[in-house]
Amino acid sequence: MAVTASSKPSESEPEVRTPAGILRGVREAAFRGDRQPDSADLASFLGGREAGLAVFRGIPFAEPPVGAHRFAAPQPVRGWDGVRPAVAYGPPPPQSGVFRTAQATTGDDGDDWLTVNLWTPEPDPAAGLPVMVWIPGGGYAMGDSSLPEYDAGHLAGSGAVVVTLNYRLGIEGFAQIDGAPANRGLLDQVAALQWVRENIRMFGGDPDRVTIFGQSAGGGSVAALLAMPRAAGLFRRAVAQSVPGTFFSPELAADIAAACAAELGVRPTVSGLSAVAPARLPGAGDAIFAEMVQWRERWGQITHRPIPFAPVVDGDVLPATPWQALADSAAQDVELLVGHTRDEHRLFSLIDGVLGQVTPEQTETALRMLAPGPDGARRYREAFPAATDEELYELVNADWLFRMPSLHLADAQLAGGGQVHLYELTWPAPGMDGALGACHGLDVPLVFGNLSSGRPAMLIGDPPSPAAKDLSAQIRSAWTAFAAHGDPGWPPYDTTHRLAQLFDTPPTVARYLEETSRLLWQNHTFPALPLLT
Repeated sequence: MAVTASSKPSESEPEVRTPAGILRGVREAAFRGDRQPDSADLASFLGGREAGLAVFRGIPFAEPPVGAHRFAAPQPVRGWDGVRPAVAYGPPPPQSGVFRTAQATTGDDGDDWLTVNLWTPEPDPAAGLPVMVWIPGGGYAMGDSSLPEYDAGHLAGSGAVVVTLNYRLGIEGFAQIDGAPANRGLLDQVAALQWVRENIRMFGGDPDRVTIFGQSAGGGSVAALLAMPRAAGLFRRAVAQSVPGTFFSPELAADIAAACAAELGVRPTVSGLSAVAPARLPGAGDAIFAEMVQWRERWGQITHRPIPFAPVVDGDVLPATPWQALADSAAQDVELLVGHTRDEHRLFSLIDGVLGQVTPEQTETALRMLAPGPDGARRYREAFPAATDEELYELVNADWLFRMPSLHLADAQLAGGGQVHLYELTWPAPGMDGALGACHGLDVPLVFGNLSSGRPAMLIGDPPSPAAKDLSAQIRSAWTAFAAHGDPGWPPYDTTHRLAQLFDTPPTVARYLEETSRLLWQNHTFPALPLLT
């Protein structure tokens, strides 16, 4: 790969030599509060290397997964001659149009989807800084590291090297296709972590102090990586935020892939799907998403909260579910921080148009489909006797999809001999007149410190309150402290005291709040979801 060499860089254009070639980034201000740079910031960092962050965007970690590499495991990236500009995000992978909002400005359109972006306080091999690698969420069907809420200026400004990445999504990344390896999106994540292992020292990071972190499907990816032999040794710590409990059996995943292929008029094979342009594949997934209720007798629970894609427990790339693998000590040497928000499902109720309008029939359907055990619906009603139908609807949806999978991951890590810290975000965000509470996704802007634009502003309020800024600073401090030395600032979780950090204003440490739900779900194992007929 030839890249035309450019002129000698200025102080604001940091360069790093990697095994593949020289990268040239930009220097940007580091922020420790929720604000944008002003003229004083700009004068400061432009005047000296030490005053800001070196930022590199759109760095390829694998060859574009097209042509001969389509539906294959990621292939090592080729090197280049000269200096490669790393100043613009790479193009996002093809992805679902469901719920998609405006994307950030990227570089040229193209198929170089497998890229990383990096923020570092000091691109010096001797710096030895902790490294944090962010895996975006989006239901394994959406996800783009260029979104403004993932800008890592705040986190890196606290003294860490932060990496964000893209991976294949939907049919390209997770469909069970005849002739292709399973879980290609997870294999992309492993390839990105291998790139970090091989390159991060040149950017000032310590390859032996890598922490992976992610939310929703990103949290599920973190959980999967903990269980994957191919990822062993590539990270020391992990932060799993709002872990979804949906992992598929090969049979279920293959049946969904067949339905997607039929939507396109092809067979669910590498040759069949390779005849379809990548940009067309997400539309087939969206069509299946929109009509999943018709598949209820075959696909079961995932048709209630439409989920057409998830990691596949294939016995090879992913040998077992994360809960089974961790209980069997697969990640006992990895320090784990895991948790969820209190009102995980409320955002989805808003999206589905049922917020404040849930009917008794909808509640009964949710309880019947999702509550654990043959008498789960009755047990839920008895356990929460004062709950309204809407409250029960939200509780069982939240418990099934995020809250109890996250808690069970903590319990599995303990059972396998590992250490874990537990948290719950309970702060009721004031956005939308407080209607969404501590909803799914609220933790992301708080972790990154980007509170004032787009979706974060909708949740948090614009401008953000001093309390919101303080809470964000406390969460960022916990995450970066955990990445640095494994202690986020509260006691480890155990099954005797069940202590958790409750992120509110002010934060407190107390016994895990969702004890009633925990007891309802204590015997559930979160197995790979089966094909029913």
